[in-house]
Formats: sequence, C-alpha cells, structure tokens
Amino acid sequence: QVQLVESGGGLVQAGGSLRLSCAASGRTFIWYAMGWFRQAPGKERDFVAAISWGGSNTYYADSVKGRFTISRDNAKNTVYLQMNSLKPEDTAVYYCAADLRRTAVVAIQAVEYDYWGQGTQVTVSS
Repeated sequence: QVQLVESGGGLVQAGGSLRLSCAASGRTFIWYAMGWFRQAPGKERDFVAAISWGGSNTYYADSVKGRFTISRDNAKNTVYLQMNSLKPEDTAVYYCAADLRRTAVVAIQAVEYDYWGQGTQVTVSS
C-alpha cells in the first residue's frame, strides 16, 4: 500500500508560479516511478509529467514542457512539480500517482499507475 498526499495548490495570476508537493508513505518510495496528472472540469485526466525512481529520467507533456519541472527527494519521500509561467488553461485538479511496476522508465498513461493522491486544486486567473 502507498499513501499519497498532495499540497501546494492555490489561486495564482497568469504568469505566476506554484510548487506542488506529494508526500508518499507506505512502501519504499525509492523503488517506484512517480507521475503528475491533471483534470479540468468536464475533461479527462491528462498526463503532465513523470520521473523515474532515481530522478534521471523525466518526461513532460508538450503543453507544459519548458514551464514545469518534476523532481523528487527520496530522503523525504516526496515528489515535486514546479510550475512556472502559469496560464489559465493550466487550471485543474492536480494528482500525483505512483507506478509500482516501473523504476527506471516512466509511463504516461493513467491506467499504468497504481496509487493516487486526493488531488490539489490549481486555479490560474487571467
């Protein structure tokens, strides 16, 4: 079992920044890949970014590439999503997820992830 708790969401103006955190507990954090997804009202849950167990491999959705950065601190059992140059279209509930089947590679499909957090709301005003 893995428990994931996101934090750091909020309301920000366009062009601003936020840093989301996802604290993990349960199974040994270092042994699995992590991802961030987001879901806007009335839309499907979309991939945002993912990171391998050691942090050497990362992957981003085209819509956030160059603006968002995923990172992890295995000593703190935490994964982060630094979001810069935010746009109104980034408004969504952001979820972190754990992929227990992969370590060095990352998945971009939500079905590949085994555990999910409760989500944190990010609202970007224009």
